[in-house]
Amino acid sequence: MALKENIKSLAHESWQLCWPMTLIMFYEFLVGMADVYVAGKIGRDVQAAYGLAFQIYFIFIIVGIAFSIGIVSVISRLFTDTEKRKEFGDAISTSLVITIAAGILFTVAGVFLAGWIINLCNVPSELKPYAAPLLRIYSLAFLFDYVLLSSNGILRSTGHIKKSLISMTVTCLLNIVLNFVLVFYTPLGVAGIGWATVISLGTGALINLLFMKKLFTVSLAFSRDVLKKIMEISWPSGLLQAIWQLGAMMLFLIIAQLPRYNVETLAAFTNGLKIESAIFLPAFAFNMANSVVVGNLLGKRDNNNAFLGGIITAIGGVIVVSCLTVIIMFNAKSIAGMLSENQIVIRESIKYIYIALICEPILAWGIVLGGGLNGAGDTKSVMVITTIGVWCIRIPLSYLLGIKIGLGAIAIWWSMNLSVFFQSVMLTYRFYGKKWMKAVI
Repeated sequence: MALKENIKSLAHESWQLCWPMTLIMFYEFLVGMADVYVAGKIGRDVQAAYGLAFQIYFIFIIVGIAFSIGIVSVISRLFTDTEKRKEFGDAISTSLVITIAAGILFTVAGVFLAGWIINLCNVPSELKPYAAPLLRIYSLAFLFDYVLLSSNGILRSTGHIKKSLISMTVTCLLNIVLNFVLVFYTPLGVAGIGWATVISLGTGALINLLFMKKLFTVSLAFSRDVLKKIMEISWPSGLLQAIWQLGAMMLFLIIAQLPRYNVETLAAFTNGLKIESAIFLPAFAFNMANSVVVGNLLGKRDNNNAFLGGIITAIGGVIVVSCLTVIIMFNAKSIAGMLSENQIVIRESIKYIYIALICEPILAWGIVLGGGLNGAGDTKSVMVITTIGVWCIRIPLSYLLGIKIGLGAIAIWWSMNLSVFFQSVMLTYRFYGKKWMKAVI
C-alpha cells in the first residue's frame, strides 16, 4: 500500500511539471506556424528567406539550450538540498551572468556578421535582400532568448513552473499578434516578423526576471565552482545539438541522391518531420520535466525515488505520445493531403508516416529517460549514445541500403527506426544501471 501511494505521489509530482511544459511547447509550435504562415502570405521568396534565417538563428541558440540543461541539472539538485542554500543562491546569479554574457556576445556577432553569414551560405540572390536583414533583426533577440531559456529553467527547477507558463503564454501570444500587426499594418513589412520575435522575447525575459526577483531572497554572488559545474554538464548537450542538426542535414543529402522521385521524397520527408514535430512536443516536454523530477529528488538524496520518478515520467510520456501516434496514423491520408497537392509527395508522406511513426513511442521512452539522465548531470552518456545511433547506424545504413543497394526511401525510414531502437535500448540500460546517481553536484 505504501508503494502504491508513493507511485501516485511521484506521478502527481511529475504531471504537475509535464502538463505546463507540454502547453509551453505547443505555444512555441504555434509561433513557428504563425511565422511560416505570415511569411508565406508575403511570398515564397520571403518564406524561404525566413526559413534560412531561422535555421541560422537556431544554430546560435544551441549554446543557450545547452546552458539551460546544465542550469536545470545544477539548480534542481541544489534547490532541494537544505545544506547548500548559499551555493543555491550563487548558482542562480552565476546562471544569469553567463547567459547574459553569452547572449550579448552572440547578439553583437549576429548583428555585424549577418550579411557575411548569408553570403557564406551561397543562397539564391533573390533571397539575400530578405534573409540578411531578418537575421540581423533576429540577432537582437539572442540576449532575450538566452535569458528566457535560463530563467525558465530556474523557475521549473524550483517548483515555479506555472510562473514560467504565464511568461511563455504572454510571450507566444504577443509574438503571434505582433506578427500580423507589424507585417500587415505597419511600414515594417517583412522586418515585422523579426521585430515580433525581438519584442515578445524581451517581454518574456523581463517578466521572468520580475518573477525571480520576488521569489528568491537568498544572497547572490558569482561562483567559479558553479560555473565549472554548469559548463561540465552543458558542453555535451551543446555538442549533441550540433551533431543532431548535422545528421539531419546529411539525411537530406542522402535522400537527394535517390535515383527516382528524390525531390518528391525530400518534400515528403519535410512534411513527415512537420507531422512528427506535433508528437515531439509532449516527448520533449516530458524530457525537460524529467530533468527536474530526477534532479530535485537527487538533491534530497532520495535515489530510489529519483529512479522511480524517472521511470514514471517516461511511462507518462509514452502514453501521451502513443495516443497522438495512433491518431495521426489513422488519419495519415488526410494529413498528407493537407500538406501537399502532389500525388507522389502524398504517397511518399503516407509511407513515411506509417513506417517512422511505428517507433515513436520507443523514441519517446528514450527521450524522456535521457531527460532524467540530463537532470542527474549525466549528459555525456546521452551525447555518446545519440551520436553512435545517428552516425554509426542511421547515416551509414541509410546510405548503404537506400542508395548503394538501391532499396530506396523505405530503407532510409527503417534505418532511422533502427537507430531510434538502439538509442532507446542503450539509454534504458544506462538509466537502469544507476551510475548517474553517483554524480556529485
